[in-house]
Amino acid sequence: MIPPIASNFVAGETPAAAIEHAEQTSTRDVGCILNLLGEHYEERPPADADADEYVELVADIATSPATACVSVKPSQIGLDLGDDVFAENLERIAMAGAEHDVFVWVDMEDHTTTDATLDAVEELGHATDGNVGVCVQANLKRTPEDLERLAEVPGKVRLVKGAYDEPKSVAYKKKARVDEQYRDLLEYMFREFDDGVAVGSHDPEMISFARDLHAEYGTPYEVQMLMGVRESAQFDLASDDVEVWQYVPYGDKWFQYFYRRVRERKSNALFALRAVLTG
Repeated sequence: MIPPIASNFVAGETPAAAIEHAEQTSTRDVGCILNLLGEHYEERPPADADADEYVELVADIATSPATACVSVKPSQIGLDLGDDVFAENLERIAMAGAEHDVFVWVDMEDHTTTDATLDAVEELGHATDGNVGVCVQANLKRTPEDLERLAEVPGKVRLVKGAYDEPKSVAYKKKARVDEQYRDLLEYMFREFDDGVAVGSHDPEMISFARDLHAEYGTPYEVQMLMGVRESAQFDLASDDVEVWQYVPYGDKWFQYFYRRVRERKSNALFALRAVLTG
């Protein structure tokens, strides 16, 4: 059972709990991106099992009143076992999404996974007429070229700053440089992309910048934030006619995810400590 403090960041242990959360959030005009927790499997059965659950989750979303979609980690569905295993499982999920009109996001992991992830997304973007999207990271030096490639692929792209501890040879390390690249890439996306831009950021300055770019270029966009992080801002943006999506993890592998969220931000750690002391 997930303790109350962790439930601020994780919707529950079951697909039903995640969908119930999405139904509640949808009443406040915020959609949910549901993510089954799990990654880096060393054997195929658990990767296939998680892919199976995503296929079932897509079907359940289609019969729910929730505004929801799914997001998948490549290592969760077999990338560590081989590009072919990952591509096969992602295709099953993507085709289920296309059948049920449920969007499928593909998360981006460390830089060693980027080529295989983009190859699979490019193929499925065309095969599903844009019902697949992918995340790219502003801290990676290669991302400008990746976005040029993705501009020709049907589907949406989520831009984040990047959370992996990448080597200096492939990534910018200073916050100011990453922020500069994020702004440059965001402007490129608003200028060149047709299917919409997903702004994956909790940074008010970047969100405001995206609003200005939308006013300039008219490109549709959405803001994506994590469950449990700046939720009041999420609902404020939604009430101001901004399309907002909340990234919602669920599953029995919740502890590592919760621990990571608390370590990432001092505000999360203080929030967790305050809840423990007063709960």
